[in-house]
Amino acid sequence: MNSSKGQRPIIAALLATTMIAGLSAVPAMAQNAAPAAPAAAPIAASTANTPEGTIRSITVTGTQRLEQDTVMSYTKLRVGQAFSQESLDQALRDLYETELFADVQIRNDGGALTVEVKENPVINRIVLEGNKRLKDDKIRPEIKLAPRQIYTRSKVRADVARIVELYRRQGRFAATIEPKMVQLDQNRVDIVFEISEGPKSKVRQINIIGNEKFKDGELRGQMVTKQSRWFRIFSSGTSYDPDRLAYDQQKLRQFYLTEGYADFRVISAVAELTPDKQDFIITYVVEEGDRYKFGDVKVESDIRDLSGDALTRRLPMKKGDWYNAKQVEDTVDTLSETAGLFGYAFAQVEPDFNRSKDDLTMGINFRIANAPRVYVERVDINGNTLTQDKVVRREFRLAEGDAFNSFLVKRSKDRINSLGFFQEKLDIEQKPGSAPDRIVLETNVQEKSTGELSLSAGYSSLERFIISASITQRNFRGKGQELRTSVNYSAYSKSVEVGFTEPYFMDKNIALGGDIYRRDLNSFRYLNNNDRDTTYEQTTTGFQLRAGVPITEYVSLALRYTLNFDDVTLDKDTYYTDGVCDPLLAGRYLCDAIGKRTTSSVGYSLIYDTRDNRIRPTRGQTVTLSQDFAGLGGDVRYIRTRANAAKYWGLGGGFIFSLSAEGGYIHSLQGTRYDASGAEVDPIRLTDRFFLGEPQIRGFDIRGVGPRIKRYYLTSSTDDDGNTTYVRQSGNNNVSDDALGGRVYYMARAEMEIPLGSGAREMGLRPSIFADVGAVAGLKNPGLVNGNGSFAGYCSATGLTTVRATGTARNPICPVEYTTAQGYLQSGMFEEEYLGNTLSPRLSVGFGVNWNSPFGPFRIDIAKALLKEPGDDNKLITFNVGTQF
Repeated sequence: MNSSKGQRPIIAALLATTMIAGLSAVPAMAQNAAPAAPAAAPIAASTANTPEGTIRSITVTGTQRLEQDTVMSYTKLRVGQAFSQESLDQALRDLYETELFADVQIRNDGGALTVEVKENPVINRIVLEGNKRLKDDKIRPEIKLAPRQIYTRSKVRADVARIVELYRRQGRFAATIEPKMVQLDQNRVDIVFEISEGPKSKVRQINIIGNEKFKDGELRGQMVTKQSRWFRIFSSGTSYDPDRLAYDQQKLRQFYLTEGYADFRVISAVAELTPDKQDFIITYVVEEGDRYKFGDVKVESDIRDLSGDALTRRLPMKKGDWYNAKQVEDTVDTLSETAGLFGYAFAQVEPDFNRSKDDLTMGINFRIANAPRVYVERVDINGNTLTQDKVVRREFRLAEGDAFNSFLVKRSKDRINSLGFFQEKLDIEQKPGSAPDRIVLETNVQEKSTGELSLSAGYSSLERFIISASITQRNFRGKGQELRTSVNYSAYSKSVEVGFTEPYFMDKNIALGGDIYRRDLNSFRYLNNNDRDTTYEQTTTGFQLRAGVPITEYVSLALRYTLNFDDVTLDKDTYYTDGVCDPLLAGRYLCDAIGKRTTSSVGYSLIYDTRDNRIRPTRGQTVTLSQDFAGLGGDVRYIRTRANAAKYWGLGGGFIFSLSAEGGYIHSLQGTRYDASGAEVDPIRLTDRFFLGEPQIRGFDIRGVGPRIKRYYLTSSTDDDGNTTYVRQSGNNNVSDDALGGRVYYMARAEMEIPLGSGAREMGLRPSIFADVGAVAGLKNPGLVNGNGSFAGYCSATGLTTVRATGTARNPICPVEYTTAQGYLQSGMFEEEYLGNTLSPRLSVGFGVNWNSPFGPFRIDIAKALLKEPGDDNKLITFNVGTQF
């Protein structure tokens, strides 16, 4: 009897091609199958006659790796035993369940059974093809098949299902995976998963049925899921996500509850995939219900330190106001925090609702249950492997044995976050202690890298090519100390600096630090608003010592001493005549700046700071008043005063709005100063003044705001009557622009940081819109005599009398020999204008984007100058980019 025919339904079912997510999950067998092994010798019984239905012998054929006894061990068939059709069927099932065989047949020839098997191949390797959006390292963990394992169809189907699910979680519901098997020798195979990723399945339409009080667009605005539109290319909310669908239902309910619709409910939410599997259509069916107002609202307190009547008077909601569930939740939190301020950490605040459907009112009784006053039993810190416990503990505003205070717990969290040593998701959990009046504060931190070793190169619109190297450790030896060293090089500046800060000297709340530096600055001027050339070179070598002490929780005092040795020089080939600085070539303000000087100054800063995070604040404010007195020895004497303030608001939804303002004034203590010719000059030297422009005020070029001298080179012509007319030359290098800075400045900024979707956040994109305003002025007019607008000090006593073609008087014109950018010596005439010495506000508005790109930090700003003064240099686009290598 041949049992294979009776097994065809079973075998067909086991070998049937299974479709997963509409795709074939069974690889097609290659045609060049390996040859079967020779048939094994039969297992024979005694030579005596064997009755009908008894197994006389069993022969196993087709094996390659397995022994005959191993195959038969998976069945209950034995020589000499009786058999039936049912026992043969069971043997087939047992062999298939081992997943070692691709095909099994049992033939019966009068009790002589032949078991024909085809072994499943061994996997040689797993290959992924076609995956671009998801890299191999994301997919391979989902694949359970591995090299040297036995291939089975069920395992392939399971792996296909997992890969499909992985793409669905990425929003790619049209993704298809076709597994294929490549037959090799020795019954080995390569498994190839051919992946067609398809586009992300977007949300084409969101339909809302049943809403009468609010329009569809207003309700869609409350949802995280958004309809796919061209202007949402950076938003991840346009992709379909089942979890987001459930979240949006909660968002709808929250919105209606804040508007007074206490009976609102979502009847159904259905997402339908379009036939092309590229888009979803989501339909919500809602029931709005009636709108309620607040009824009688009061607070009852069982805690003697909390007066229910006093708290009732402070409630934000009043009888007759529209009901707002969010306001109720916030009130519960506020009452809990109030109880925490008095030390009742576990006080329970329960709102009891009294709904009246007759007059559509919602009465609420906030009941504060009695609770023991709580004391801090222990402060636990977990997760810090590098940072010492004391670094975290000294930021706590509570210690063991103190009465619990929820405000101080929150303040402690803000101070620990401001360290910058841990991940932002830091929380201080409040857990019951060993007694009802004891609490354990458990801080779970996750350390992040605080050391930075970088070699970077980039391009800046300010300084052209930049090369820098720096080593910074903000948590040196796990003690919270900061050690830094840096080297920077660009076309216009070079610097070397080493600094160290100990925030808690001798474990006292006293910060000490110091810096040693060498800075070389090549100041430049613009030629025809295009090219630049170097004007003066300033070399500064010095050091600074710092100390800081807290006065109160939010007020601190910083002290410093600075000693600088400055050497300002000019190119003698360009600006000197007969070995002396020539004002005709350099301008008297530059000739006055050259020389060696020592500046010894002492200063202080008084700081008020309530920001939640000093690195990236979202709320709070800071105010700083600083003064520096130069004259403790040295050659320079002045008092520089600065003040700045900033305030931050978290507006919800990731929006952060900030306002900042600053200003400063420098007052000379040296009296009247004169140059070599005896002319009076500004008492504050060029290198000590304030400068404004990019990057302080976007929309203007570097040093593009404030007092400046523009020099125009001229050509002349004489008419038949002997009248000479001078015309400003056109073309490159025929005008120079030198910023002079000022003694007083002010600046203010308003900025809104705009949140993007999770996809953009993962890319590190943080856009913002802003408005900048400011000005710098307060200089004595350089080279002007008797206030008549002439630069007679540069030329002869009378200058050259000139008239415009229209006969209008103009500035005196001076003869000069000058060198062009190409190195040619030319003789010519020039005239100068003194511009920008006014405190009239300069205003710019624009938008910018910070991007933590794979190549390094990138910042671009596009700003338009709306208010400016003659002589100001505006600039539309500025950017900075660097790369790590």
